[in-house]
Amino acid sequence: MQSGDDKKPHINVDYFEDLTGTLETDTGAEAPQTDIGQRIKAVREARGISLETLSHLTGFDVSLLAGIESCEVQPQLGTAIKLSKALDSAFGRLVSGVGNQLYAITRKSERKIVSRSTSRKGEKQAYTYRSLASEVNGRHMESLIVELETAAGAERSVHDGEEFIYVLTGDVSLDIGDDHFDLSPGDSAYYLSTTPHLIAAATGTATILAVIYTK
Repeated sequence: MQSGDDKKPHINVDYFEDLTGTLETDTGAEAPQTDIGQRIKAVREARGISLETLSHLTGFDVSLLAGIESCEVQPQLGTAIKLSKALDSAFGRLVSGVGNQLYAITRKSERKIVSRSTSRKGEKQAYTYRSLASEVNGRHMESLIVELETAAGAERSVHDGEEFIYVLTGDVSLDIGDDHFDLSPGDSAYYLSTTPHLIAAATGTATILAVIYTK
């Protein structure tokens, strides 16, 4: 793997910086056995990368990174994407774990909550993510059930990769480039994540299926 000093991540702005906020342990479902901060620390130390170098690669303050690794701060999924690029590690490994199976069958009652999130400042809950295939080893996509809240004032984001969303319940507001779309249950969208975009509940709450591919 890379040393960390000779390769910078390709993400300029994280989509999930706006889609998610601080991750909290869910009280209504089984929490992940290993906190995401512990996974990030293990990968960083295995790569021989210091917090200072990781800060240089990602633009995140050392204090923030230290807080994430000590589990005092739960990172946004967008932050996890950027960290995965800097650490040359699969996004899914940091968020949901490595997995040890060739396939996954996920029953409705078995969806694992990856995280709950709040706005960037922690002022309100924004999104809840449920992983659908974290058991698969070597996966290149993350499939999630995402419960959306409204996102007034949120900024559009850009990052490498591709995304597919399918609206399950509620009304969804989607901005892609200069275009705006109002989506209803049964509607879907597929777009390259390099186009500025923002997704949120139009009013109240909404639920989508999101499939995320990170290069």
